[in-house]
Amino acid sequence: MVCMVVLMPRRRIVLALKVLVVLLGAWFCVLASMAIMAPEPVSHTPRHDDKKPVHAVAAAVPPTYAYADGTQKLFPGNRIVALYGSPNAPRLGVLGEQPLEQAIARAKELANDYQPYASERMMPALEIITTVASSSPTANNDYSNELDITALQPWIEAAKAAGVYVVLDLQPGRTDFLSQAKLYEPLLREPNVGLALDPEWRLGANQLPLQQIGSVDVSEINATSVWLADITKQGELPQKLFLVHQFRNSMIGNRAQMDTSHPELAYVIQMDGNGAQPTKQSTWSAIRQSPPANVLFGWKNFYDEDHPVLSPEATMALDPKPWYVSYQ
Repeated sequence: MVCMVVLMPRRRIVLALKVLVVLLGAWFCVLASMAIMAPEPVSHTPRHDDKKPVHAVAAAVPPTYAYADGTQKLFPGNRIVALYGSPNAPRLGVLGEQPLEQAIARAKELANDYQPYASERMMPALEIITTVASSSPTANNDYSNELDITALQPWIEAAKAAGVYVVLDLQPGRTDFLSQAKLYEPLLREPNVGLALDPEWRLGANQLPLQQIGSVDVSEINATSVWLADITKQGELPQKLFLVHQFRNSMIGNRAQMDTSHPELAYVIQMDGNGAQPTKQSTWSAIRQSPPANVLFGWKNFYDEDHPVLSPEATMALDPKPWYVSYQ
């Protein structure tokens, strides 16, 4: 009888414990299922895989282009020597006498020939006749053949990679310089590309190339330079060369009013007459009389028409020493 009293509570306890274990197991299953079904809490702390690379923003900013002397100014740290002509057109100048890569190599070699005679760095360049005056009417009747941008782009890209400057030269025929320059805006937005205007080929309504020597009023030159300075500033580009050819005083009307106030541009008037050296020296002297403010001067050598062709040493012995020299 005593044993019965002791054993009954133990059985009940064991049974109760078993029931409790079953109930607790069921409860934990319910809690687990609720946790799985519940949405993931929103966290203000980004997950590791959501983080963007630290360099992503910096990589979107293009590097600042600088010339070989480490600045964004053409002058006074550099002088320029260029091959002049048009691709695949040897009759227009020495630039077209060889393919692209050879033209770049030749320009660099020419710069090396000049380097002993300058304390500044001699910058190699290609002056490309981009619009070529025509003796007969063209499709748009402006008496000027405009080269396609796609034909020029490889030259500019290769020159940029090689540290060579490019100058786009305009012979506008019966249209105006600004209209033609705007055709090549995408190229002129490149950091290594400047612009040259050749008034010899800026013709009146009844004029023809090679029959008359053209001319331009300075107001048209100023309108073009303002536009070029604006896109240079907008694009945060290095200073651009703004070159104007001249071998007669009559080629630039009202030259004294030339606007040279834009620091985005480096202004050069190039004496590009050819012939016997005494004649060229006389023209050199005449062109330099009463220059506009902030204008530097350049010289041109002609392999076939000059008598004799000046050597690099003789060219750099000119007074004043030219800042821009080209070869045709």
